[in-house]
Amino acid sequence: MSFSPNARGALFMSVAMAGFTVNDGLTKLVAENMNMAQVMLVRGVMATLVMMLLAWHWKALKAPRAIFHPMVALRVAGETGATICFLSALAHMPIANLAAVMQALPLAVTLGAAFVLGEPVGWRRWSAILVGFIGILIIIRPGFDAFNAYSLYGVAAVAFATMRDLTTRKIPPDIPSPLISAATAASVTIAGAVLLAPYGGWTPMSGADFTVLVGATLCIVCGYHFIVLSLRAGELSFIAPFRYTALLWAIGLGIVFFADWPDRVMIAGALLVVCSGLYTLYREQIVNRTKPAAKSTSPGMATEGT
Repeated sequence: MSFSPNARGALFMSVAMAGFTVNDGLTKLVAENMNMAQVMLVRGVMATLVMMLLAWHWKALKAPRAIFHPMVALRVAGETGATICFLSALAHMPIANLAAVMQALPLAVTLGAAFVLGEPVGWRRWSAILVGFIGILIIIRPGFDAFNAYSLYGVAAVAFATMRDLTTRKIPPDIPSPLISAATAASVTIAGAVLLAPYGGWTPMSGADFTVLVGATLCIVCGYHFIVLSLRAGELSFIAPFRYTALLWAIGLGIVFFADWPDRVMIAGALLVVCSGLYTLYREQIVNRTKPAAKSTSPGMATEGT
């Protein structure tokens, strides 16, 4: 049975999102036995080794000074901040709720591109952004009994990830992506080492916990591999919406492993975020059709760093 390029791309994107989400679930499992700084450190060491090996295999280590480019440094800082905030939120809130908050990232990037990069945004996308952020408020419910203060870490993770994606667009194309990924993984590892003492110090790991972290690392690598395959297989406009399958995976993992059933309010907020994100993506594809290919194809379409 053969699949069309778009069908393969959609399948690969769904597998990539599954890999990233299973990584989150495994990370949340070990968070019950150790602090998140230790998780960042241990998982980061393994991820850095893998990324360095891949960068060496792809001959991306020939110009290591490129990691000191200001945009690379800002991107690394954004990814590191996003990881710290995301993992802090992940340890203290349902995985599906956090995944729903993170679905606002495309909206935040569009907003940031308008204010920081001066990209034109029409009233339709402004309306979609407004609806999406209303959905975020519905999910986190500030001022209500169901409010979880750690959800603000999720919002901060979106802000840092937006910084990461916006600076990615400004990185010179001659700087290889594997080198950026390796530098980012190393930065996250260093951040875990620095935060280890403030977060409570080192906790002896069982063989089971270490195995779980190995599995989480493999899931990350799997995610990045399949997301590259997906972007090379078919049309971006067809494949990109399948990023939202991450929310379905998160809901399923939350129910099966943590007995976290999403309530109606959370589902309503998530639907607003996802629908507004899909509409924003649709409008961006229409706008990009009127641009020259060199302008409509940006580094932001590439995979994320770590």
